[in-house]
Amino acid sequence: MQMSHRIKRRGFLAGSAASLGAATLAMPFIGRADSTATLRVGTYGGYFQDSFDAHIYPEFTKETGIPVESIGEPTGEAWLVQLQAAARAGQAPADVSMMAQVPRLKGQKSRLWAPLDESRLPNAGNLPDHFVHRYDDGSVSGIGAVAWYITLVTNTDIYPVAPGSWRVLWDPANEERLGLLALVTNSFLLEITATTWFGGIKILDTEAGILQVMDKLAEVRPNVRLWYRDEGQFQQALETGEIPMGQYYHDVTGLAAADGKPVRSTFPEEGGVLDSGSWSVSKASERLEEAHVFIDYMCQPSVQSKLSRFVGTAPTIMREMTDLTDEEFAAVASDISPILPRYDIYEARGDWLSQKWSELIVR
Repeated sequence: MQMSHRIKRRGFLAGSAASLGAATLAMPFIGRADSTATLRVGTYGGYFQDSFDAHIYPEFTKETGIPVESIGEPTGEAWLVQLQAAARAGQAPADVSMMAQVPRLKGQKSRLWAPLDESRLPNAGNLPDHFVHRYDDGSVSGIGAVAWYITLVTNTDIYPVAPGSWRVLWDPANEERLGLLALVTNSFLLEITATTWFGGIKILDTEAGILQVMDKLAEVRPNVRLWYRDEGQFQQALETGEIPMGQYYHDVTGLAAADGKPVRSTFPEEGGVLDSGSWSVSKASERLEEAHVFIDYMCQPSVQSKLSRFVGTAPTIMREMTDLTDEEFAAVASDISPILPRYDIYEARGDWLSQKWSELIVR
């Protein structure tokens, strides 16, 4: 798996979770789907789309008889805008779409997504609650598709011993040594700070609490050498030791280490940040039955294991349901409880957060 492909994939992710039990849950739900109807499935373009085209869609069609038309989604919220405009005209550019969480929330707010019938998604029971998204009335608006971790990364030549806590970001000994993601919406540094210093993310419920967290986060500024948007720039600096510590993607760092680079990814005691994309279905889709079959298929333990092996994503199901080896699981995930992003505050207070971020953190 080429490193450039992984970095390319991250651009789409940023712009925008017992053998007998597993075998029992692995049976797809066919329902009343019309196997002659083509299902249009949108995923993040580039690496993601190529991987799904090669490893997922052919097997899905073979098992269910449902053909898939692969759709490459544009970055950021552009796909949401397209879906909303098309839905107003009664059309769906894709039936099922892989959505980043803030665009998914915005689509949920406008009730763009068709409510999903849980009785038709038996394998969705494999997922933790935080991967099952709901409207206020309890109906399902989205199901976790893929997940990935942001962790604490270090250059092993500069730091022979792995740090154990996010608190090292605040250590004066690390002045001018850090590389951190530059945006409030993709760094999740508010959640990291809240979990590390304030006992959890509940403090982010209010603007007063958010400002308190930002004040604490501002203390890391003397230690930050680079607030990065270009992931390749930070990765190169990490590998050379120019910027020997920071936050980065767990699987990409692991690949670099496997290639002999002096880097490591560490899940701190407070947890890594678990980001994700979800499957949602346009309300304008005429393939709701087929969409249910597809989403249920994707929740199977065997399919989630395949995604971890071939796409490099963390499983959205419980680890014990997969057949991943310890090494395979460690390459994409951790048993340490994750830090979960507060996507709701980015959707509800996005402009205010960006303003305060510019004033207090990255300035």
